[in-house]
Amino acid sequence: MADLSTLPEFEAKGLLFLADPHFSAIPPGQRQEGYPRQVLDKVDAGLREAQRRDLVPVFLGDMFHWPRENPNSLLVTLISFFGHWSQCYRKPWVLVGNHDKYQARFTSDVSLAVLDAAGVINLMQEQGPQFILRCQGRTVLLGASPDFTPIPESFERGNEDQVIWVTHHNLGFPDFLDKPLRIKDIPGVDWVVNGHIHRPQPTQIKGQTRWVNPGGLVRMQFTRFNLNRKPVAAIWTPECTDELERFELPVAPFAEIFPDQELPEGAESLKDRESQFVQGLKRLASRRTREGLGLKQFLEQNLETESPESELIWQLYEEVIHGRQGS
Repeated sequence: MADLSTLPEFEAKGLLFLADPHFSAIPPGQRQEGYPRQVLDKVDAGLREAQRRDLVPVFLGDMFHWPRENPNSLLVTLISFFGHWSQCYRKPWVLVGNHDKYQARFTSDVSLAVLDAAGVINLMQEQGPQFILRCQGRTVLLGASPDFTPIPESFERGNEDQVIWVTHHNLGFPDFLDKPLRIKDIPGVDWVVNGHIHRPQPTQIKGQTRWVNPGGLVRMQFTRFNLNRKPVAAIWTPECTDELERFELPVAPFAEIFPDQELPEGAESLKDRESQFVQGLKRLASRRTREGLGLKQFLEQNLETESPESELIWQLYEEVIHGRQGS
C-alpha cells in the first residue's frame, strides 16, 4: 500500500474536470482570430462554477497547444489569470499532457513548467496518488497518470471511500477501438477520467471502474462532428453513481470560429484514421503550416505514445537530428 500520509488534503464538495485547453497565441489549425480569449473564457467559466459549488479544479492535460516558445504575452496572461484564482479560490491541479512536453519530455524549458515555477498551479508530473479530498464525510483519493506513464492495474485501498484516477491516454472508447489501451476493470479504482481524446465519449463501466472521457474544451477540427458540439466540464460529487455531471461552457457559433467554406463530407472511418499519419507526413513534406509545424511537433501530436513503434520512431528521429548536427 502506498504511503499517503504526506499527501496534501483538502475539504471540498467535489471535483471539476477541464480537458485539453490547448492555449495558444496563434489560432491552431483552421481556427479563426480570437482563439486565446475564447479558450480563456471557457476556463474562467469552469473555475467560476468550481468556486460557486466549492469544487477542486483539475485539468486533464494539454494546457498548451505548443509545448514551448509561446510568446511572453500569453505566459504573463496565464500567470496573472491562474494567480488570481489561486488567491481568491483554489490553485488548480494540472496533469501533464503530450502537448505539454518537448520531444516527448517534460523539461524546465516548456511553457507548463513556467506556470509551475510561478507557483500558480499544482503540477501532476509523476504517476501515482496526488491528494486526499475530504468530501461530505467521505475520504476520496485522486491519483494521476500523466502522458506516457502507466495506468495502474489495480490500487490497494486503505480507508478511502472513493479512488478517482486522471489520465491523458489513447484509450479504447467506442469511437476509438483502434487505440492501444483497453478499457477494463481496475480493482480499487472507482473512476478514470481521461483527457487527450477530444471527442466526448459515453461512460464505460467495467467491473468496479467507470471510465469517462468528457472531451476537449475547444473545437480544434473543422468537422461536421464539431458543428453542434458544446464543450463541457465534468463534475464529480458523492451523488454521482454511473455518470459524472456535465456543465456546459461558453461556446461561440461554429461560423464565427471556423472558415466560411464547405464542411468535409462523411464521418471519419477507422481506415481514414489509420491513414492520417501517412497523409500528414505527405503534407508536411510538401509545405509548412501557418504555425510552422515541423517534424518534431508532428510526431508529438500523432504518435501513439504507448506503442513500442513510437519509441523506435523517436529513436530514429534523434539519430537523424544528431547526425545532422554532427555533420
